[in-house]
Amino acid sequence: MPEIQQLGVRTVAISVDSPEQSRDLSRKAGFTFEFLSDPDTTAIRAYDLLHVGAGVEGHDVARPGEFLVDSNGIVRWVNLTEDFRVRARAEQFIAQAKQLE
Repeated sequence: MPEIQQLGVRTVAISVDSPEQSRDLSRKAGFTFEFLSDPDTTAIRAYDLLHVGAGVEGHDVARPGEFLVDSNGIVRWVNLTEDFRVRARAEQFIAQAKQLE
């Protein structure tokens, strides 16, 4: 995270969970970045991240995705997956962020 922050990247997570659930998860996991709650899936749908029925008891969830958005709000890089266990490696993310400098 320090190297990502040095690049001027602000990290934000978005979840279908309630604000309380997101806060609790963030604290338990020791995350230091902001968690946003989107239970009505407005932002999740806008970024085409809705994974219908993939959650506990068939609830809709956000599928994993990483985005680099520039200061003008333009998406410059996207990494999407259908597997919640798969994320971009830190090195991959940092390399993409450096290209935006």
